[in-house]
Amino acid sequence: MPTAPRLILRVAYLGGGFAGWQRQPGARTVQGDLEDALERVYRVPVALRGAGRTDAGVHAAGQVAHLDPPFAIPPAGLRAALNRLLADDLRVVAARRAPPGFDARRSARAKRYRYRLAWGDPLEPWEALRCWQLAARPDLARMRRALAATVGTRDFAAFASSGHSGTGARGTERTIFAARLAVRGRHAAVVLDGDGFLRGMARRIVGALVEVGRGAQPAAWFAALVRDPHTAPPAPTAPAHGLTLERVVYADRRSADG
Repeated sequence: MPTAPRLILRVAYLGGGFAGWQRQPGARTVQGDLEDALERVYRVPVALRGAGRTDAGVHAAGQVAHLDPPFAIPPAGLRAALNRLLADDLRVVAARRAPPGFDARRSARAKRYRYRLAWGDPLEPWEALRCWQLAARPDLARMRRALAATVGTRDFAAFASSGHSGTGARGTERTIFAARLAVRGRHAAVVLDGDGFLRGMARRIVGALVEVGRGAQPAAWFAALVRDPHTAPPAPTAPAHGLTLERVVYADRRSADG
């Protein structure tokens, strides 16, 4: 039994150096680095439970995780101690005590993903780390119209990575609360708010949108993926480095914002 209150961490990382969130033998992962740092602080192994898994190469600005510490350390002190131990591509940006019954995964109500696109002149290296640069400007109006079809409760099987059949009672059904294409100059971002995402789902939505935007597929093809995912051709997958998990939303908003 834990002897100190449960704590919440809000975590940010550049995904390029990680084989994803979940600890894996022989690979560097976000969970692995954090749990190793926690063990150095507490002198005993400490399990960390995340709000969800991000794939290899995917970034996060607002990943959330909880831990049950073996003894009490003030949250601000724990954040400082962990950041002294962690590499520069991983940071604990907030730490606080959890409200009663909080679970980073089960208590989550929604997640926001942002996928960054660009075109035209070469990007600065720090921009290119988190942005998919296209060969030419896509038809943004066509992309925006296609994206609107994703809003609502849908079977997103066509947008799931190969072999991901969905788990639990919902299977491959998820709800997108809002989807928008934000454009500024030669940059665009696909922003998705949903109650959950299948593995690869956000990247495949973007991959399919880009196919429509560059004229490789008609808008009807994208609509078929949303309407009849078991018979339509599968969507292509956008590169991982363009995707960022921006935030996880809870009923108690402070639990995500720190």
